[in-house]
Amino acid sequence: MSAVAVGICAAVERVRWGAWEETVTMAPRSYATAVQAAGAVALLLPPDPAALDAPDRVLDRFDALLLAGGSDIDPGTYGAEPHPETKGSWPERDRFELALARGAIERGMPVLGICRGMQVLNIALGGTLDQHLPDRIGHDEHRHTPGTFGDHEVRLKPGSLAAQAAGAERITVKSHHHQGVDRVGEGLVVSGWSVGEEVIEAIELPGDNFVLGVLWHPEEDTKSRVISALIQAATNPGIPGREAEEMPGSDSGGREAEEMPGSDPGGREAEEVPR
Repeated sequence: MSAVAVGICAAVERVRWGAWEETVTMAPRSYATAVQAAGAVALLLPPDPAALDAPDRVLDRFDALLLAGGSDIDPGTYGAEPHPETKGSWPERDRFELALARGAIERGMPVLGICRGMQVLNIALGGTLDQHLPDRIGHDEHRHTPGTFGDHEVRLKPGSLAAQAAGAERITVKSHHHQGVDRVGEGLVVSGWSVGEEVIEAIELPGDNFVLGVLWHPEEDTKSRVISALIQAATNPGIPGREAEEMPGSDSGGREAEEMPGSDPGGREAEEVPR
């Protein structure tokens, strides 16, 4: 049996190395390392304009989709004007990932969104973002030092896909974001919150398919089981169903005051490459 292949959406960034300065498609090596450690093949996916109308031309080539972290998403994708702190958007990446996310969900492919990727998943299903979380919660502890992941606790809904994937209902995670979910996308339910501020940390699509978004960075934690759970779902399709009514406290239509998250690093400079 051939190994499962995971498509990892690549960032588009302007970077410098040696005497060179170029626009590149890239992803932190930790994504590929985590996928490979779980026994799968990692494939990097640069934005492809041809996939906007025909996402299957890309999706046909792998078994699971990983929407990786990165720069802020263009607010125009969800009908908003940019906040002063919304920076570093690459609309071609946004359009590509939204098309892949919708196509993957439609065909029942396992999908994991990480940080920015969770936000892409939410927008793909009609949701919106809070463009600068510190305006609401009064601090920037989820991105306290640019280029450094901070640790904090997250509580996960018992019986949720998020809890099953993480292997616990309360975990310590690594974060670096300033944006997050505002209005929750159609059909999605909230299944994780930061301890204390109640920032939305996990969203998922109830049913038999693996569709999960997490605001933290499991690829940066060698003990995390979340990426392995994505690969397991692709290896053995079909997971226990979870009905929406089993997830009280979630909201598929509007933001609740206690459920607010954030986003990813936004700059394009080489020393601040988004995660």
